[in-house]
Amino acid sequence: TGTLSVFGYQMRFNLGDGFPLLTTKKLHTRSIFHELLWFLKGDTNIKYLKDNKVTIWDEWADEKGDLGPVYGKQWRAWETADGRTIDQISNVIHQIKTNPDSRRLLVVAFNPSEIERMALPPCHAFFQFYVANGTLSCQLYQRSADVFLGVPFNIASYALLIHMVAQVAGRCAPLFKSY
Repeated sequence: TGTLSVFGYQMRFNLGDGFPLLTTKKLHTRSIFHELLWFLKGDTNIKYLKDNKVTIWDEWADEKGDLGPVYGKQWRAWETADGRTIDQISNVIHQIKTNPDSRRLLVVAFNPSEIERMALPPCHAFFQFYVANGTLSCQLYQRSADVFLGVPFNIASYALLIHMVAQVAGRCAPLFKSY
């Protein structure tokens, strides 16, 4: 397909040194902010994005604006085999507050049982939080990433997410790692 790839590359950003918004490329910060809020709302229809002048998902939406069970659905209403739903964001925040030493502080967007119904399979497949000495770090795993388009966007989005979760969970946010 003409794709160049690197497997297992890692980038680290010390959030104590500042917010990692790349300056070598113009980034539409409104899109970064509203897409993250859209994910966190559990939404999968582009109406909220369009209302906020964000068009990054338009080409993949159906005629009603739906994208299928993409990030927001997986983060906020992961369906179990017995029909229950799991709010991974609420769960991980609760665990950070009550069981910070847990090695299960994970949020997963890659749901094999729903991939076929998604407009696009998740590029940023899962992320894991880690608490040490009262600080919160996050490690993101991306199954696929366009270095020019997606990576700068994802760096800023996940840095913002870490700060938001740290604020809610009463932690500092020192480190973001992206794979």
